[in-house]
Amino acid sequence: MLLYIHIPFCDSKCHYCSFNSFTKNHHLKNLYVEALLKQLRYEIERFEADGFETVFIGGGTPSTLSLKSYEKIFGFLNPYLKNSKEITIEANPTAKAEWIEGIKDFATRISFGVQSFEDKKLKFLGRNHTQKEAISAIEHAFDAGFEDINLDIIYDTAIDTKELLKKDIETALSLPVNHISAYSLTKEENTPFFDKEVNSKEEFGYFIKELLERKLPQYEVSNFGKPSLHNRGYWSLKEYVGAGCGAVGFYKNRRFYPQTELSGYIKEPTNIHTENLSNEDLRTERIFLGLRSDTGVPLELVEKNRVEILLEENRVKTKKGRLYNKNFFLADEIALFLL
Repeated sequence: MLLYIHIPFCDSKCHYCSFNSFTKNHHLKNLYVEALLKQLRYEIERFEADGFETVFIGGGTPSTLSLKSYEKIFGFLNPYLKNSKEITIEANPTAKAEWIEGIKDFATRISFGVQSFEDKKLKFLGRNHTQKEAISAIEHAFDAGFEDINLDIIYDTAIDTKELLKKDIETALSLPVNHISAYSLTKEENTPFFDKEVNSKEEFGYFIKELLERKLPQYEVSNFGKPSLHNRGYWSLKEYVGAGCGAVGFYKNRRFYPQTELSGYIKEPTNIHTENLSNEDLRTERIFLGLRSDTGVPLELVEKNRVEILLEENRVKTKKGRLYNKNFFLADEIALFLL
């Protein structure tokens, strides 16, 4: 079983961000941690969880939470982490060296929201860090003992050029990172970017090609490098506890949604909406998730005739009873065909 913990606090809101996060109400952090622990107790009992294989702490910005808060959280979680294989925490490049060193006591993997090493692009995206801070944070993480370091990069923005993106890749790979998450800029509702022309008019397929040529294996549509076990768990539709304001959980044939409003969550962290999933819902999710990653899809979930058509077109391959997609960027198209 997996565990996702959501930390909804941020120092500032990026122009593209639609995540459940708050730049105010930081005075509620201690109350939030207490509510989070209350929900965790509730969920562990409900899920009958005796341990977590992986943990992912996302946000928001988890590095806005103090080390003392993480001491409380992991003080509670430690009995459930005896056999854990990966504990990831997200951090902003503005995180202090002392925080990065301290969080190493709890996490085995760290993920920085770098987005770019070009200061002009960072300003365009509404990021609150600089190139210098990003490089320094990654180096601090390595010096602190992190062997698994991810960084996020956003591409397909209006100010991107081949030279800029190539420089981003070269800078990233000159640093001690073994994973890159590359996301095409998307316009989300209720963000400053939603009604603006913020994407490039060029085709940026070469950006992905550049990553692959640097011998970073692509194991999911947006992920390159040493695979994250937690991510792989999601794509295999493993069960996971989702704790925190705006998190999502999944158990058997149900999905769970804690409250997204901060004060409401703090007041009633176990007031959770339940969505029941049909067998067809679960089949659909397994197909979509399996095709967008190298986890693949069990052949018994799809029609043989349609698989044969895709094999003839050389779009997929089969091995040991599973169907694998050859081009993750066509995952949705192939999934719809199979459904």
